[in-house]
Amino acid sequence: MITMKLFNAGSAKYWRTLSIGLLACSPLLQAAPEKLDGIAAIVNDGVVLESQLKDRVAIVTEQLQSRNQRVPPKSILDSQVIDRLILDNLLLQIAEQQGIKVSDRQLNESIASIAARNGMDLAQFRNALIAEGRDYVSAREQIRKELLISQVQQSNVSRRIKISDQEVQHFLKTDSAGLNQPELLLSFILISIPEQASPEQIQAAESNASQLHQELLKGADFAEAAIAASSAPNALNGGDLGWRKQSELPEDIAQALTNMQPGDISQPIRSPSGFYIVQLRDKRGGEIQMVEQTKVRHILLKPSEIRSAEQTQRMINSVASRLQAGESFATLAKELSDDPGSGSEGGELGWAQPGQMVPEFEQVMNATAINEISQPFESRFGWHILQVEARRQQDLGDQIRENQARSILNKRKYSEELANWLREIRAEAYVDIKI
Repeated sequence: MITMKLFNAGSAKYWRTLSIGLLACSPLLQAAPEKLDGIAAIVNDGVVLESQLKDRVAIVTEQLQSRNQRVPPKSILDSQVIDRLILDNLLLQIAEQQGIKVSDRQLNESIASIAARNGMDLAQFRNALIAEGRDYVSAREQIRKELLISQVQQSNVSRRIKISDQEVQHFLKTDSAGLNQPELLLSFILISIPEQASPEQIQAAESNASQLHQELLKGADFAEAAIAASSAPNALNGGDLGWRKQSELPEDIAQALTNMQPGDISQPIRSPSGFYIVQLRDKRGGEIQMVEQTKVRHILLKPSEIRSAEQTQRMINSVASRLQAGESFATLAKELSDDPGSGSEGGELGWAQPGQMVPEFEQVMNATAINEISQPFESRFGWHILQVEARRQQDLGDQIRENQARSILNKRKYSEELANWLREIRAEAYVDIKI
């Protein structure tokens, strides 16, 4: 089975009523009309359809079975899936309101990445989907939705996170060992509490978390328990959090992991969102590593009110032709680049290290040889052409350590802020569950 960390809700097949016209009196047609697609939930101005719920449940069930995990009872699985669909619907509405879009180029690159992870090229990936009875067009649209959801979360949560220079310096003085910490492979379960929870609600959540913790210690499968009980967005993925450094986690969770070994499960950990139970699945790395830096410059062209997306693409292609003909990169950057900071410096971005640039930029930068000029490519900022000027191996200097510290502090705050933001938009939304 093709492995995608994406749910194919877009593959729903909607029922239609037959147009019966003059045959309305036919007993056969009256006896067996086709069923209209029902509404599973109303979400503000949108809806979740019964067919979407059915399809998503079927896909989650198939994924669980492929991992040899027990499928929860139908009522529990339906409840988790409908909650996820409601949240997805809300996030897609926010994307539309904020004008957040996923370009065809971004979509194609993501699909190519999924295909590569499955050991296929795009044609093989498409054929494999069809062989499994899935609709390729619908799969593409669902992947687009998942990318939109990710961008909406990043955009809205990141602006809630503020990291001061004082916090960075304090981290470097007190927690700088975290820069060389090993990475931990984690899963977690969140037993949530509502905003402004009463003492009774907090006590009930704590009791549920303690009971679940005892079941896990007795051998209950952690992933199955996450699917059945967790309120976190990653519940249907078995609570998988991926690889994290201890210093990137909220302080209470980081402290709980201090003496844990792979396979250990934490006691319930109190947080503003509720009670977390964390499983440490594996550990890797921890040694100091040299960092490869790339000296790079670029020309950026962005669509605007006076220049359409198509005109911008034609213009960046024209710039590429002029560079190939021998015109000066620095001169064209000063004349044309829409990045005012680097444009005035001939496109210079200085020395970049891994993780500093957006993924689309970093991917092209890493694939470009020294002194070579890239083909035009698109990121969420617009169309770029870059030139790699030099590369070097660099030990962690003061600036790099500050950048890493800022990144660690951001990740430490992100999970908690994401949970808070999702809880807020869910509480503020009009939701009417019909099933």
